[in-house]
Amino acid sequence: MNTTVRTLGLITLLILTVSLGFHACKVDSNGNKKDIAYQKIEGETMGTTYHVTYSDSLERNFKHEIDSLLIQINQEVSTYIPNSFISQFNKTAVEKDLLGPNAKPVAPHFYKNLEKSFEIFHLTDGAFDPTVMPLVNYWGFGYDEHRAITNVDSVKVDSLRRNFVGFRKIKYDVTVVMKTSPGVELDFSALAKGYGVDAVAELLDKMGCKNYLVEIGGEVKAKGENPRGEFWVVGINTPKEGVASNDFQTTVALPNLALATSGNYRNFYQVDSLIFSHTINPNTGFPERSKLLSASIFAKDCINADAIATACMVMGLDKAYDFALSQTGVEAYLIYGSDEGTLEVKYTPGLEKLIKE
Repeated sequence: MNTTVRTLGLITLLILTVSLGFHACKVDSNGNKKDIAYQKIEGETMGTTYHVTYSDSLERNFKHEIDSLLIQINQEVSTYIPNSFISQFNKTAVEKDLLGPNAKPVAPHFYKNLEKSFEIFHLTDGAFDPTVMPLVNYWGFGYDEHRAITNVDSVKVDSLRRNFVGFRKIKYDVTVVMKTSPGVELDFSALAKGYGVDAVAELLDKMGCKNYLVEIGGEVKAKGENPRGEFWVVGINTPKEGVASNDFQTTVALPNLALATSGNYRNFYQVDSLIFSHTINPNTGFPERSKLLSASIFAKDCINADAIATACMVMGLDKAYDFALSQTGVEAYLIYGSDEGTLEVKYTPGLEKLIKE
């Protein structure tokens, strides 16, 4: 049998649509114009890129502080770093201490991702589950060598799911994290970028920045205004294979909001007529493939938006929409394929005032 395998790498699902000048004028209470400086920095992190734009009256450059923070986060939560805290837990330990000498936290970023995972796991009735790592590796989307599965072993899939998947196989408190079996592994990739966005935003808040847009791998958080004196505006990509990165389904304003997008149309492979996507359903063990092509979630914090977007892709269109409606402070923009092959959109009522086009 001839087998045709095609792989596409993960790329940004959300592209910024910000036209930047580096200074903006404001008028104070006395009618005087005041020049506000905007800084723009960028770099690489978490296997992708980051972009941060912010205003600072002192024109300080925070690249060193941001890079240092992101390196620390990666060292705790990246499964692609062999000696990271999460990699050590996954591969070499049934339990890991979370406190060091003098009760000092040894992995605070890991712990915060763990706590949030527990929260979203229960909130979504298990649609979001960070213990899917063994299945992610099996299907060729994890930290192991990326490969296409040409002969699916459903018995193996079911064995991995039953023995190693399920967040109840993880026990933790502020002092230690434990797992019920050495084969249980954690994967924070579905919320780590959102966490990184929030962490950078918190750093800027502490530095006194009133206006900023933080983006890591397409997940964003906005505060205040852009250089034009308007709410920051971002674009949601058209979920089609091969479209340009600046092909937008719509653009939206972000009035002090975070936005994260999850989708299956960028990171997948095809074997003959079968398509395998990177979103693994923890309840079945198989890649989830439905008419829902992308889920963009708006929330106050990016870590919540990031995790919920992944859960929505597992839920499917109708359940995802109903879930978003049931959550205070959460809005959803869902793009799906119709039976006729066209792209259709379904979004929660709260987005009416945010959609620009």
